[in-house]
Amino acid sequence: MQYTILEDEKMKNFIEVGKTEDEQAEQIKKWLRENLPYIIIGISLGLGGIWGFGYYETEQYEKALQARGNYLSVVANPNDTKALESLEQNAGTYAQQAELVLAKQAVEKGDYPSAIAHLLPLTKSKNQFLMHNAKIRAASVYLEMQKLDEALALLDDNTNLAFGAMYDHIKGDIYFAKQDITNARKYYKAALEQLPTDSQLVNLIQIKLNDLN
Repeated sequence: MQYTILEDEKMKNFIEVGKTEDEQAEQIKKWLRENLPYIIIGISLGLGGIWGFGYYETEQYEKALQARGNYLSVVANPNDTKALESLEQNAGTYAQQAELVLAKQAVEKGDYPSAIAHLLPLTKSKNQFLMHNAKIRAASVYLEMQKLDEALALLDDNTNLAFGAMYDHIKGDIYFAKQDITNARKYYKAALEQLPTDSQLVNLIQIKLNDLN
């Protein structure tokens, strides 16, 4: 049985999470509808920035603006140690987003242990959007490292339907890597059932599923 699609794609899993965040807008909207009483969302350089309503109090808003400036500096120049240190002192959303940026850069360099070090603290984030993204990205890195049990452990407790397809897609990849074709097929099918028909992921997952038959 030939299955070149997964081999070609798994190296890209981590980086492609950022792309699928945009194209899975309907799923994110579901999550937002569940949480709108508490948060609103803004987009900054392709990464979701979640702002609590409390940020609009004057003092907190000014701090958020400063954090945003430091965050954008880190995105533009990861070697800006002054901006990074300032962000690390701020446990807010932008500081956590900066960790996602640094993790992505570590993956692009093939430094998977460093990527995991940036991501694992975010899997405990109180910010649900960032927490789920960190889990998905960390699982993708573990998959690339062939640490398959660790990857699955990060994905075993999701109850948020907005992220269900992304979780199930990666689970399918992990189970294929474990040569568990039955479960790989199960999770690919589950992912397809949750995706809108115009999702760019549909064709990719369908190809993977077809190659299992």
